[in-house]
Amino acid sequence: MRGKGANIAGVLPLFMLFIAGGISAFEDIEKLRIWPLPAEVSRGGRRMILTGDFKLVTEGSKYGDPSGILKEGFDRMLGIVKLSHVISGDQNSSGSTGSALLEGLIVIISSSTDELEYGADESYKLVVASGDKPSYAQIEAKNVYGALHGLQTFSQLCHFNVKKKIIEILMTPWNITDHPRFSYRGLLIDTSRHYLPLPIIKNVIDSMTYAKLNVLHWHIVDTQSFPLEIPSYPKLWNGAYSSSQRYTFEDAGEIVNYARRRGIHVLAEIDVPGHALSWGKGYPALWPSKDCQEPLDVSSDFTFNLIDGILSDFSKIFKFKFVHLGGDEVNTTCWSATPRIAQWLKKHRMSEAEAYQYFVLRAQKIALSHGYEIINWEETFNNFGSKLNPKTVVHNWLGTGVVERVTKSGFRCIVSNQDKWYLDHIDAPWQGFYANEPFQEIKDKKQQSLVLGGEVCMWGEHIDASDIQQTIWPRAAAAAERLWTPYAKLAKNPNKVTTRLAHFRCLLDQRGVAAAPLAGGGRVAPLEPGSCLAQ
Repeated sequence: MRGKGANIAGVLPLFMLFIAGGISAFEDIEKLRIWPLPAEVSRGGRRMILTGDFKLVTEGSKYGDPSGILKEGFDRMLGIVKLSHVISGDQNSSGSTGSALLEGLIVIISSSTDELEYGADESYKLVVASGDKPSYAQIEAKNVYGALHGLQTFSQLCHFNVKKKIIEILMTPWNITDHPRFSYRGLLIDTSRHYLPLPIIKNVIDSMTYAKLNVLHWHIVDTQSFPLEIPSYPKLWNGAYSSSQRYTFEDAGEIVNYARRRGIHVLAEIDVPGHALSWGKGYPALWPSKDCQEPLDVSSDFTFNLIDGILSDFSKIFKFKFVHLGGDEVNTTCWSATPRIAQWLKKHRMSEAEAYQYFVLRAQKIALSHGYEIINWEETFNNFGSKLNPKTVVHNWLGTGVVERVTKSGFRCIVSNQDKWYLDHIDAPWQGFYANEPFQEIKDKKQQSLVLGGEVCMWGEHIDASDIQQTIWPRAAAAAERLWTPYAKLAKNPNKVTTRLAHFRCLLDQRGVAAAPLAGGGRVAPLEPGSCLAQ
């Protein structure tokens, strides 16, 4: 099973990693305390104090903020900067230190649209303080979503002065030029194995923005439950665990909109033809038989009419250019074991394997008819890669070598190899997440261009609302830097970023995200009393 976890294994405490890494763990670049590491950074030696009425200025920007995305992002940024302490000092005076005052942030955006487009320019430039207006910081970006990344980086520069009880920025002037290495930087959540309430999903989305992840892969339904309302086929959510563990169609739209306003795409998945037993709770005709309930009935037009209805409804709210159609772990024995389907196979001169191919390709055509490009799990490529639609993106999860074969065949690819980027493998330490390279051994530039990026997967067999965040973080952050930061700037030895990642983990905790200690695998408890920075 994809989501099967493992037992926690012992890992060296953090202070032992410092020793193992030697003095290089404290090299100058790690003093930046920014995660993920920007492409280019320079800094000075002065400090500036944020004034109490620190404000957003957009003069000179082509972006009019018609729906308030930038203003909301600015307000959220100020909110998280001020979240962990009461600001009671005089923020409008430089005092005896001679520190300069920072009165506001100028944001200049060159695009007037706020449409969230996959592959759009997410770069930004951040200067603290501006050369033209030395009492202001400045962000320049191509679009509002690049500016939101700039706001996240700005928030990490802010520091609470415990003695003066004010917010300040150290080591000014800062000059940061930044852009992502990969256009697809994903996190999968699974709401079939365990239902996740809306506030939890929103909290996950917020935490993704802190690490500059930009795709929430929503594995909505699976064998265990079907929690989503589908207006075209209203009995489908009879497969939910209970009436209170369901998402209305409007709930799904709310999640998509909440994510969009934060620069995050929502990738919806229906995993067909396997992993679909719960569909038959409302429509038993989808089952091969009462006693053999998975995969979906390949012989019935009703099966494909229903998939068409789902994707038609999806197209009204899930506006990401891709839809995920699954296609993995398909045990086709039910088809041959069911007499009427066996007869259909015989009539159409299909083997079980050929029927699997027929199902996947027919589902792909339906998705394409609704304007989607398709993502499928890698088994589809492994079994009949040459037959897949050219617009297919192959999602690697099983093993090594697949990415090279996929891209050599001209298909795009997303990397989620389970031995490194499966968050439910709670014995997997963060170092493996950091070191996992999407290009693997690919040297050809054309093949590299077909690797869209990667995704860490939070399968839900053993997580729910009570423990999802500490299972995701901080290991997902290690993968996030791999996907954002230029390859040349990445540490060859993951232990060299321990100090900076520990700081980011503490920052997540301060922002209300339950991030687990570094010294272990997933969701480990602290080994002993001590500083957040040393765990």
